[in-house]
Amino acid sequence: MAGRLVLVATPIGNLGDLSLRAVEVLATADVVACEDTRRTGRLLAHAGVNASRLLVVNEHTERVRAAEVAELVAGGSLAALVTDAGTPAISDPGAKVVRAVLEAGGEVEAVPGPSAALAALVVSGLPTGRFCFEGFLPKKGRSRADRLGALSHEPRTMVLFEAPHRLARTLRDLAEALGEDRSVAIVREQTKLHEDVWRGTLAEAVLRAEADEPRGEYVLVVGGFAGPPPPSEAQVKAALDEKLAAGLSRRDAAFEVASDLGVSRRSAYQLSLAD
Repeated sequence: MAGRLVLVATPIGNLGDLSLRAVEVLATADVVACEDTRRTGRLLAHAGVNASRLLVVNEHTERVRAAEVAELVAGGSLAALVTDAGTPAISDPGAKVVRAVLEAGGEVEAVPGPSAALAALVVSGLPTGRFCFEGFLPKKGRSRADRLGALSHEPRTMVLFEAPHRLARTLRDLAEALGEDRSVAIVREQTKLHEDVWRGTLAEAVLRAEADEPRGEYVLVVGGFAGPPPPSEAQVKAALDEKLAAGLSRRDAAFEVASDLGVSRRSAYQLSLAD
């Protein structure tokens, strides 16, 4: 049988979330690539798996290990890739390994399972039909400011990761960039003993984070930009009166006001006829 790489999702807290298929792959893999051999070793022991070989693939070794894993797969080995928690290659090592295996002509599969981003999204109470995953924001500088600026008009629900020691600062920056009244859900320690979900506005979230020292791992789910409210009838009428006073015909005034304010030309023209 030809070799292959299998990305295996692992629990983000509760070990009971490890799937039967994940256990099967880990038990039959010739090599298990992981971030931390101690953490993965405990997971394998819980599952009753004796891995034949553990290979460290973390942020420091991924580039080198990617070529090694690709070579193993090309030689017919079954390689499993896990991270410390959740789905590999999502704000964790894995993407470079996948690319190396594919470029070498190998097969890549996934055993789906726990995902901190999706788990937080579905309990947030915010729209789930369209969303974007932002991972960790840049820590500082122009890149952070640019990302926050781009998110200020993002219409989709946004999912972000944050460490406890940066939580308050990130919430303050989000409130400044997106508006203090923007809805947010803060999900902490998912599937663990002290799991907590808090929902409110960014302004309220800032006060909460500053009052109590954040602990644990956090996922932030932020409501998308709803756009400015439509102009009121009075605003449209005032704009029409201004155009008419400048000498434009009702037709031309309605056309320009419709373009300026984003309303229909028909409704603008009808308002121009009102006393």
